Amino acid sequence: MKRWLSFVCLVVLFQKTMAQAAVAPAVEGRWDITVYDDNKLHPSWLEINHSGHSQLVGQYVGIVGSARPISKITYSNNTISFTIPPQWERETTDLQFEAKLQGDSLQGSFIAANGKTFQWSAHRAPSLKRTTPVVWGKPIALFNGKDLNGWNALGKNQWVVKEGILTSPQSGANLMSTATFTDFKLLVEFKYPKGSNSGIYLRGRYEVQIEDGFGTEALKDRFGGVYGFIKPTDMMAKPAGEWQRYEITLTGRLVTIIANGKTIVCNQEIPGITGGALDSKEEMPGPIYIQGDHGPIMFRKIVITPAK
Repeated sequence: MKRWLSFVCLVVLFQKTMAQAAVAPAVEGRWDITVYDDNKLHPSWLEINHSGHSQLVGQYVGIVGSARPISKITYSNNTISFTIPPQWERETTDLQFEAKLQGDSLQGSFIAANGKTFQWSAHRAPSLKRTTPVVWGKPIALFNGKDLNGWNALGKNQWVVKEGILTSPQSGANLMSTATFTDFKLLVEFKYPKGSNSGIYLRGRYEVQIEDGFGTEALKDRFGGVYGFIKPTDMMAKPAGEWQRYEITLTGRLVTIIANGKTIVCNQEIPGITGGALDSKEEMPGPIYIQGDHGPIMFRKIVITPAK
């Protein structure tokens, strides 16, 4: 009897181990993607999780747009495949993805909504967990109130400085700081006309949304949200035409956002890059990156306090 019970226990243990293996294949986790488009490289991002004992689900961030849910990911012979509906694409055809696990990377391709095929590769996203307390340095004025010194326009420049205000009078090029940073506190004061839209990218990868959201519900793609990922607790936007203020602290993946004097995101994890990111190299320092292609926007103060 004892031998029989021991045998039964071994069988149960084996079944449990196999079940755990089935729901936690080597492809689970977060992946930083590079998409190859002729001579251009585009960033993208993928997360794969298990649902139940055998189903894989996830979310995907494309070159533009917000995180898109993936209802089913097929995994067989070290190969994943999934489809997702279009988001901001003009076409209505689903996007089709496939990739093979090779060591600790994914190599694959996808067919876009317009029918074009792109190659892509991915490496595991870093955890970015900090093991020691952050020691802050001295504040640095990224905008000097006089000119565009310390900034580069990515495209034909429409940004001007007038009476101490950094202004993008109409949609045009985005603006990137020449300096790069890892962990920091960022203070920005900005103003926009009614209906306008912008954003400020932390390390050039994680967009904190700037949008005319006065009187609307707080959502993860509106004022104060980390675009597509983190919903603020409250809608703190003032009416358009008034000066607004963000105080943002970023350490690793953890972000805190104070909007117009109230904490609306408190030490929340940013899962991955947001649409429109400069790159997917999350392990690297990155610039402050301002969106100038979605409408007029003005800044009167941009001050950063980097970690030592």
